[in-house]
Amino acid sequence: MSELNIKNAIEAILFASGDSVSLGRMAQALELTEKQVRKYADELLEEYNSSSRGITIIRLEDSYQMVSNEEYAPQIRTVMDLRRNTPLSQAAMEVLAVVAYNQPVTKAFVEQVRGVDCSGVIGSLTAKDLIEEKGRLELPGRPLVYGTTENFLRCFGISDLSELPEIPASSSENSEDTQGDDSQLSVFTEDAQQIEETKTEPDAMIAATVGEIIEEATKSEA
Repeated sequence: MSELNIKNAIEAILFASGDSVSLGRMAQALELTEKQVRKYADELLEEYNSSSRGITIIRLEDSYQMVSNEEYAPQIRTVMDLRRNTPLSQAAMEVLAVVAYNQPVTKAFVEQVRGVDCSGVIGSLTAKDLIEEKGRLELPGRPLVYGTTENFLRCFGISDLSELPEIPASSSENSEDTQGDDSQLSVFTEDAQQIEETKTEPDAMIAATVGEIIEEATKSEA
């Protein structure tokens, strides 16, 4: 197929799917390598996003999805009779922040950071498809570990975890102090967007940063 036909085929696949489609699945359908498909998919994404359209394309790690432009969310909500999403509670924002910046984490780790039981909040975030089980640790009791989902990236409006705002050094050090024996802290800081340092406590800083982004994303999500 020609380059134009490949892009058209990718466009058709994304439109027909309605959900995210992995590079692997598209590569198999197009009989190309994942590297080739990524090149054409990125070019198509740039073409969509550089023009004023009601439809755009987003990348979610190694998957792509065709979505509506958030600028037209009010009109879409009116036509589809959609209710505005309920913002996450402060507790949910804090738990999501701890998971996002330290994943994969156990429930015990999250509770150690927050100082309270988090079973209900973790269950709620799992039901909302913002976090999910990522396996078990090879420790006594084999505790479950949690991480963020593709839907989390979609709500944030980011392509991968490296785009999360950077945590100030003091916050990272504090998280390491609370890590205990789990040995599971992994803060994503490469190429991350800088944020202003404030005089808030480290845990509050993380919660506020993630909370603000999540709240804005869920308010505007169509």
